[in-house]
Amino acid sequence: MTLTDQVVKNIIKRLIKGQDYRIEVVALINVEFLQFTIDFFKKVIEAKLSNQDVTIDWYKQTFLNRNLSSDEIAINSGLNKKTITNMYNSASKEIVIDASNEHYDILYQSISNLIESQPDIDLTLTIKFRGVSVELNINESLIVINTLAVKRSALRGGLWSTAGKRVEKYLMATLCKVFHVPFEHFDQSKIPASMREVDFYLINGDTYSRCEVKLMGRGNPESADAIFARESNVFVADKLSDLNKQQADMLNVKWVELRDENGYRRFATILTQLDIPHTDFNENLDEHLDRILSELLDK
Repeated sequence: MTLTDQVVKNIIKRLIKGQDYRIEVVALINVEFLQFTIDFFKKVIEAKLSNQDVTIDWYKQTFLNRNLSSDEIAINSGLNKKTITNMYNSASKEIVIDASNEHYDILYQSISNLIESQPDIDLTLTIKFRGVSVELNINESLIVINTLAVKRSALRGGLWSTAGKRVEKYLMATLCKVFHVPFEHFDQSKIPASMREVDFYLINGDTYSRCEVKLMGRGNPESADAIFARESNVFVADKLSDLNKQQADMLNVKWVELRDENGYRRFATILTQLDIPHTDFNENLDEHLDRILSELLDK
């Protein structure tokens, strides 16, 4: 599950041009999920055929096998590994195996109870691959469907989080380069180690202006709380509510809403207020962004 450099470039270009970036992440989630689904169905066919004459629970034997990775065992049982960590304050393999087996048994029993209470419901899932097909009964089908649902949820959480983390510093560096800020004023290697946990700093002599980037939807108070909790000097977001802006102004936090028309240009005003050297931007934005992003990411 990776966010390629090209996807990072596409997201930054969309953000600076005031376009919604989410389609890039959604498309990546779809590709990852569909590939997982195909691979998973192939494994189901193989496992079902290999155990067709065995009376034990073939799914549990194959997909909760302790030789698999912790991530695979958790997902196959219908659990997200992060959920196990939250439940047990650990994600060691032994804990994952125990938690996954316990959860699977509970899930299987819940499905069995549901079927018994509603005998008129029936479901058969047929999977075909290269002329070979297997049929899953309602119990097996619901377990497989649940696994796919959990996997998509895990992909969504992971990729949205990864998108924010991968894009933040590149976005700020791109904004600096758009307005030709000298590198010494945003050279992050000059930042003291104790200050590097935040997204980005603008530098003017001994003055370090703390910057926060949040790719959030309008009216998302939890993300906007970062303005206040971390005492940021500059806050850059794709969307900000009117309340967010009012709160930022009251706290003298300088903000940029990229989804505003030409919203990125507000960054130049902030540079002026912080006495950061820069020049106005009057070039072709698409061509300039392509050149900047190649410099930053094609190394």
